[in-house]
Amino acid sequence: MTFVKRSLIATVALGAMLVSAAPALAQFGPPPPPPPPKETPWTNTALDAHTRADLLLKEMTQTEKLALLMGHFGTNAEWMNLRGDIPGLGWKMPAEARPQSAGFVFGVPRLGIPNQWQADAGIGVASQAGPAPRLRTALPSGLATAATWDRQMAFAGGAMIGREARLSGFNVLLAGSVNLAREPRNGRNFEYGGEDPLLAGVMVGEQIRGIQSNQIISTLKHFAFNDQETHRNSASANISDKAGRESDLLAFQYALEVGKPGAVMCAYNRVNGVYACENDYLLNTVLKKDWGFSGFVMSDWGATHSTIPAANAGLDQQSGYPFDKAPYFAGALADAVNSGQVPEARLDDMARRVLWALFSTGAFDKAVEVKEAEIDFAAHGKVSQADAEAGMVLLKNEGVLPLAASARKIVVLGGYADRGVLSGGGSSQVYGHGGNPVADLNLGPKFFPGPVTYYPDAPVAALKRLTRAEVIYDDGKDLKAAAELARSADVVIVFGTQWTAEAIDAALKLDQNGDALIEAAASANPNTIVVLQTGGPVLMPWLSKTRAVLEAWYPGTQGGTAIARVLTGAVSPSGRLPLTFPVSLDQLPRPVLDGLGQPDKPVTQINYEIEGAAVGYKWFDRQNLKPLFAFGHGLTYSRFAYKGLKADVRDGTLSVSLTVANTGKRAAADVPQIYVAAPQAAGWEAPKRLAGWDKVALKPGQSRTVTVPVDPRTLATYDPAGRLWRIRAGTYTVAVGSAADALGPKVEVTLPEATFDVKGQRLAGN
Repeated sequence: MTFVKRSLIATVALGAMLVSAAPALAQFGPPPPPPPPKETPWTNTALDAHTRADLLLKEMTQTEKLALLMGHFGTNAEWMNLRGDIPGLGWKMPAEARPQSAGFVFGVPRLGIPNQWQADAGIGVASQAGPAPRLRTALPSGLATAATWDRQMAFAGGAMIGREARLSGFNVLLAGSVNLAREPRNGRNFEYGGEDPLLAGVMVGEQIRGIQSNQIISTLKHFAFNDQETHRNSASANISDKAGRESDLLAFQYALEVGKPGAVMCAYNRVNGVYACENDYLLNTVLKKDWGFSGFVMSDWGATHSTIPAANAGLDQQSGYPFDKAPYFAGALADAVNSGQVPEARLDDMARRVLWALFSTGAFDKAVEVKEAEIDFAAHGKVSQADAEAGMVLLKNEGVLPLAASARKIVVLGGYADRGVLSGGGSSQVYGHGGNPVADLNLGPKFFPGPVTYYPDAPVAALKRLTRAEVIYDDGKDLKAAAELARSADVVIVFGTQWTAEAIDAALKLDQNGDALIEAAASANPNTIVVLQTGGPVLMPWLSKTRAVLEAWYPGTQGGTAIARVLTGAVSPSGRLPLTFPVSLDQLPRPVLDGLGQPDKPVTQINYEIEGAAVGYKWFDRQNLKPLFAFGHGLTYSRFAYKGLKADVRDGTLSVSLTVANTGKRAAADVPQIYVAAPQAAGWEAPKRLAGWDKVALKPGQSRTVTVPVDPRTLATYDPAGRLWRIRAGTYTVAVGSAADALGPKVEVTLPEATFDVKGQRLAGN
């Protein structure tokens, strides 16, 4: 083993990576394993996953256990050498890996343990860049799905991409992104679920549940506090346990409970000075002990920094070698176990957790095969389109939407709306059928996190199909010409874009001349509509001059059709903001992004105690700031009324009921949001919290009574000393609203003192 360890480390130093630790161990290590046992009780599906994992673990050799813990990148040296930031010279991916994939982990054929074929990400089955990328269906961005506030929609989208993953030969999908939008400039916010722990956790959890309904593993990531990309590989997110448990960690906890993922991916960054992937408190205390997580913790690609500290702190699988400096969980881990520096029991625990994930999801029992011909791309495109339509947020409308049938001439400007719709960049990039219609324009970086990619479902073509008007497009690069064209139109639609991507943070503004183009068009024609395709909030210096603003996010494979259907009124917009749009950077807890434009020496310290658990709208409430558009905001083409609000406490549990009525003239969906305000003695970090919601589709004149159960953790504060949740006795105010800053009927309810364990379960005697 010592020879193997030294050989591997020397190979890394030379930049010529070995294919796999598993073949190396087989070549230089112990004799071949014994033949498979005659009886295989672990294949009995009537047994629970824990029992099956224990039965199988007893049959495994040390070498076989180690094989399950060492992950390899699924792409060859050519791509890595082009990137230039990975020492990939000479790297050859394992022959069994799926080409241009995220990762591969060897199974144990002798015992029927399948290989792990791993694919990015939560928006669809992604492909690494290359000459022939995998073409699959792209969901709208994670923020768009969160903006639907529709649990069933999140599940359906997850089930769809999970099916495509299975039929593409993958049994691990690196999805489940739930990092809170503490930093609205975070380049990966588009992958996530917004700023509120309840909304983000539940919506992402439903997507995970949908993915795993295909008998494959989904991850939950990036654990934890990976809330900005600047210096993400080394910066330290500093926050107290109380504030963390009431914010980012609570979002992960909800997603874990709803989705029951087989794996959790630890993050790149440090947390309170310690790397997330060797953070004993995060991995062992919070995740495994307090929350009872039975699956395995895999590292992000390049987030492993050691063997002994990482293994003992709770990391179970090193991922994506050679992104890391060394194969820490190959020969070095074997040496550490043999010397007693990593206990044998810990090695067993690591392997058992991988086995549990395979058993609990069904991935062990149902093998994956590449069956691309069985993918129903037409049906899956409809799933994506429905998600996009339900997640678009109508931010402003002064009577110009839906587009009038009488409009004879519509001018469309900018955003390459004649070619397609924008997607976010980085590891989650899904390549769609029809190719990248803007490839010839060389937008953005040529390689990771680029290239900038569009899906060829063009809004202009869709508008021509859905209206009788003459639709004229101009790229808007000549502002004077664009303004002249705008003057000649009945209606002007300007497409503003903001490309965001992994590894880089973004300014809160539109790309290129987007703001100037909107200003010019609106000055020329008062009937100007803005359609935004962004990765998160943007500032809007032109807002007062426009008649309508539609936030379309990154709308996915059939996004152009979805945009046109919302604009023309074929469907009423029903999305609500999952995060706050600020007026200016001065309103943020950190107006200047930590580490931006600075070297990360010494380590960039990010102080999340500034806002603590008061993330997003809670910060705005606490500071008495008026946002540009509030969390939960969104307009429809109809009107809704709330009546009969009641708050009931039974057996110490709060539930809220009300009747929602469509008082308008169009069928539409509404999202009644329940907010709770606590008495001052409760010690909340902000005046109010989201405590629940429902989404209700109603015809004109129709009404429906809904009941919303309230999770006690949304009413409680976390007590680090007692490691429990505590609701303080007192009078609480319950309100229903259409947004965090638009509350309607209110009722008061008296709650008794109550305590709950770290999982949110009521403790006996209270």
